[in-house]
Amino acid sequence: MSHRRSRRVLICEAALDLAAEGGNHALTHQGIDARLGLARGSTSYYYRTRHALVSAAIAHLTRRSREHFLDAVPSRPPETSLEAATLIAAQVETLLVERRRDVLARYALLADAVGDDELREGLASCLFSLPAATELLGVLGAPDPPTAARDLISLLEGLVFTHAFAARIVDAGTSITGHPETLQVSIRLWIDALTGRR
Repeated sequence: MSHRRSRRVLICEAALDLAAEGGNHALTHQGIDARLGLARGSTSYYYRTRHALVSAAIAHLTRRSREHFLDAVPSRPPETSLEAATLIAAQVETLLVERRRDVLARYALLADAVGDDELREGLASCLFSLPAATELLGVLGAPDPPTAARDLISLLEGLVFTHAFAARIVDAGTSITGHPETLQVSIRLWIDALTGRR
């Protein structure tokens, strides 16, 4: 049983690698077999269909993200916008550097989630936590924490996407990674605006 579980983890990791490197079309049963040096058909033994394979990869990514998030959460919630911005900026930088593969895989797999509520829900919770953001903005005094949390996550999603793919041509030669103070200032301004402090 543990052998099967470990093989499934290896398959899911390989699936995320392939999606990050080559987009969602690179994620195939044969591609995973080749990457892991498995006999042809091995991956399909564990995940018969592509949908099952993609679902497993997304579930694995969601679990990994939750573990990273729980490791990073402080024992007490931030009480000021500066504390919150510092924490969030560190998490964004982690996503752009240490977890870049996960970010790229997540965006690649979005194409598979079109029209599939289960996959879309899984991907929606991979990088950011709406409940945690709602709680944080409630502590910071936002008049409407759920709406403010959705807005903050939308802003963070855009920030991560822009810098993961260098989408802004003007800034393609620059990077925010290694400059947490730049992230921190921007995020603090957003939090202050969302909580009505500006």
